[in-house]
Amino acid sequence: MTPADPDYERRARDSFARQAVMSTIGAALEAVAPGRAVVTIDHRAELTQQHGFLHAGIVATALDSACGYAAFTLMPADAAVLTVEFKVNLLAPARGPRLRCEAAVTKAGRTISVVDGRAVQLGDDGQESLVATMTATVMTVLGRAGLRH
Repeated sequence: MTPADPDYERRARDSFARQAVMSTIGAALEAVAPGRAVVTIDHRAELTQQHGFLHAGIVATALDSACGYAAFTLMPADAAVLTVEFKVNLLAPARGPRLRCEAAVTKAGRTISVVDGRAVQLGDDGQESLVATMTATVMTVLGRAGLRH
């Protein structure tokens, strides 16, 4: 896939840095490439549910950002990105200590793109296990007041 904007990486990283929620949960945009993005998050007690697993909402939030930024890398320089919908399949508890959310554009459209994401748990023993999957529909937004690109 070829990005519409050769400066897609800087634009994606700048936009990600403006997401206060990503800072709040300690997520990082680890990697960005045309049609791809990786968001990581470390397991922290304040992000868990009653059993000590990362809360499903936290997992979904990180996956949503990974999917959004994967699509954003292919958008024009003056575009903003918004998620229209997503479906999450929670497959296993996110025990930690680290979660990696990988997303790749399945179909890039002029206005609507479909992106698939996977949340992979990285265990203390180096083993990886699939925690969740997401399919997201992401919209390219042009010329809308109040939305920054």
